[in-house]
Amino acid sequence: MSEPVTRSEKLELAVELLAHLEREELALPEAMDRIETVTTDPTLTREILDTAEKRGVIDREDARLRIRRGGTHVEYGSQVVAREGDFECRRCGAGITTGHFVRLEAGELGPFGSSCVRKVTGRDAE
Repeated sequence: MSEPVTRSEKLELAVELLAHLEREELALPEAMDRIETVTTDPTLTREILDTAEKRGVIDREDARLRIRRGGTHVEYGSQVVAREGDFECRRCGAGITTGHFVRLEAGELGPFGSSCVRKVTGRDAE
């Protein structure tokens, strides 16, 4: 899989990422942290949140999101793959030699370090 290039590919990937978070609720800044692994464009970020809400993926109230995922989450055995190489973590910018990539239907997201991939998927709290 390749990195999303078009606006619509980024939108789909970010909405799918939100749908697969393991946490049921998170603050807007935490959601932004995840979305920024796909895009830092503020207009696209708003569109991602609006689309996720329209599709029933999230509910927004004040500065919090509730994930309405219906039991789906990222499967670490099959959807998170590790590759060796010289990478820069997409979330924190650290240099890493093992990159973790999240495979979703809309595309692949990464690389992430081992702790950042857990934060991006919602497995670890901030």
